[in-house]
Amino acid sequence: MRFIITGILAAAVIVPVSAADKRLMTVDDLSRLKTVSAPAIDPDGEWVAYSVGEVDVDGDKTFSHIWMTSWDGTRTVQLTSRKGESESSPRWSLDGRYLAFISARDDEKERDQLWLLDRSGGEAKPPAQIDGSVIDYAWSPNGKQIALIVLDADPNEAGNVAGQATIHPPQTPGKPNTDTISPKQPKAADSALLANGKKEEKKLKPIVVDRYQFKRDMDGYLGKQRQRLVVLDLSSGNTRRLTTGDFDEYLPSWSPDGKQIAFVSNRDQDPDRTYNSDLFVVPAMGAPTAPIALTSFKGADNDPSFESYPVWSPDGRSIAYLQGGPIELFAYGVRKLAVIAATGGTPKILTAGLDRNVSQPVWSRDGKSLRFLVEDDGAERLSRVSVNGGSIQPILTERRDVLSIFQQGDKTAILSSNAVSPPEVFALEGQNLRPLSKANDTLLEQLKLAPVEETRFKSSDGTEIHGFLVRPPAAALGKVPTLLRIHGGPQSQFSASFSPEWQIFAANGYAVVAANPRGSTGRGQDFAKAIYAAWGSVDVQDVLAAVDDAVSRGVADPNRLGVGGWSYGGMLTNYTIASDRRFKAATSGASISNILAGYGTDQYIRDYEMELGKPWEKLETWMKVSYPFYQANRIVTPTLFLAGDKDFNVPLLNSEQMYQALQSQGIDTQLVIYPGQFHGLDRPSFIRDRMQRYLDWYSARLK
Repeated sequence: MRFIITGILAAAVIVPVSAADKRLMTVDDLSRLKTVSAPAIDPDGEWVAYSVGEVDVDGDKTFSHIWMTSWDGTRTVQLTSRKGESESSPRWSLDGRYLAFISARDDEKERDQLWLLDRSGGEAKPPAQIDGSVIDYAWSPNGKQIALIVLDADPNEAGNVAGQATIHPPQTPGKPNTDTISPKQPKAADSALLANGKKEEKKLKPIVVDRYQFKRDMDGYLGKQRQRLVVLDLSSGNTRRLTTGDFDEYLPSWSPDGKQIAFVSNRDQDPDRTYNSDLFVVPAMGAPTAPIALTSFKGADNDPSFESYPVWSPDGRSIAYLQGGPIELFAYGVRKLAVIAATGGTPKILTAGLDRNVSQPVWSRDGKSLRFLVEDDGAERLSRVSVNGGSIQPILTERRDVLSIFQQGDKTAILSSNAVSPPEVFALEGQNLRPLSKANDTLLEQLKLAPVEETRFKSSDGTEIHGFLVRPPAAALGKVPTLLRIHGGPQSQFSASFSPEWQIFAANGYAVVAANPRGSTGRGQDFAKAIYAAWGSVDVQDVLAAVDDAVSRGVADPNRLGVGGWSYGGMLTNYTIASDRRFKAATSGASISNILAGYGTDQYIRDYEMELGKPWEKLETWMKVSYPFYQANRIVTPTLFLAGDKDFNVPLLNSEQMYQALQSQGIDTQLVIYPGQFHGLDRPSFIRDRMQRYLDWYSARLK
């Protein structure tokens, strides 16, 4: 079925710029970068749809629209362009008639709804008005039904069912929620305009808290609301719930025959108290029923925070999914690729000998092997394994990040980035990549980017640490001011992907040192758990060794060193400046140093009690990891603290405490608070402001 093109044809004409005319990257380029995501190939294999995010500078917000590029790469079309609205998560119906997407357009309560764009032409339309927000969906094999994950409607909105409200999917520990299918937080007005021109104040209700985990970043205080698995019948527009029970449900996946739907849920008696999640199946037809559990691992089977769907084999007999690591290690543990019969039983672990996290499995057409992503030592690698197990074969050997993979028939598209190019969509042909989307080509053609090299060096105890070194593109020979930048998590890694922050620092004359210290993922379970209940220990020594390495290479000026990071990157910044006085400037974003202050005030209650123990039982451990606050007199480094005032991940009060501690001692310090922002800043002017403040803070003290 061929597409009747009603969108905007984009002529991708890139005017070459000579090397002499290329310029360095600036803070203003943050608003020029485009974010490509969610590739999906149409059933005919002729087009690839994807989402492109952009910045509206005047409106001070971001938006995304749906684009598509022909498989041969000769034509690119913008499919949606409504001003002031956003669309995301494009997915084709398996019969090829529709392209679906999620958008809050035309919804007065700003709830995300499902929309369908007919390939035969015309405007996109919602197939039904859903009472609540659509956060995820999956097409049935015959294209006549759609499985939806729907958030309960907000009980504080008029006409909604009492006892229901909005909740987001769980977040990856220690990292901002960047879930591309999460709904926007409803923004109900605080007052309504009456006929006489006066405002009627919104009647607020008391917040009643009775849950073990009672708060979460972006969601605020948690009630009894849930997200439900329902099926939408396209011919009638009716929806029906498939399951019984009062639990959250995630990641729907249809069986090839359309008779069952697999999904993920934590159905423990009190899900707030456990890290558990299991794989379930439920009939796609009939009345709501109790789902059948396929897995019983006490840890996280297919943890929904990693957005990796369970996938059925082509014959429908098996389901591939992710099995989590040891439950006591939660995010420090290594996720493995598993296959289980669709009727249940003992799972087969296909990557039992691989000490690396895996994600996003995709079956081969013949069902004999699986492709998947491997988080390996500073990169996300695309690999393959036989369904019978055995050796794991790399598909791409180039050092780059593969962010997602989409297969349709004999065609495969991936979303990928490297050190000098933001994520774009590529056609995977054998072991070669052919570019499809080119959203950032015009900007990149103008820029003179800094080279990024990978480094290896020894920490103080002899452990080998890996990282990245970025040299200023315009630097003369000789030592330059150098910034140690630290990643969040800590269960994550710096990787071989594009970092606008690194490039802007380098363009302003700084070398950038970015290490993956112990606590990082990508180097195996033992490497990650080395800081378990011991934050600010060997990871401090590892990042200091990264700086020593840059000095020994003749790049870093030891008298002009800065340090900084966000989330755990800010925490490790605090640990580092409380341990070493060599740094002349620091920036600490969304951090905590008095870990005791986090208990009951942030979202990590399970993590705290599992890793550190209860404060009244293990006070020594809590005090040990809180030394930057309780021994703040060690700190002499001028430090800029930054945070969002609505952050429930690492709340503002923690930055306020450290700011006050340094102020009390007369240390050069400043606190910047971003109003209305959660753990991850999303307002473009604030993102630009943060980058400029980094530059100003470092420049005044290092140059």
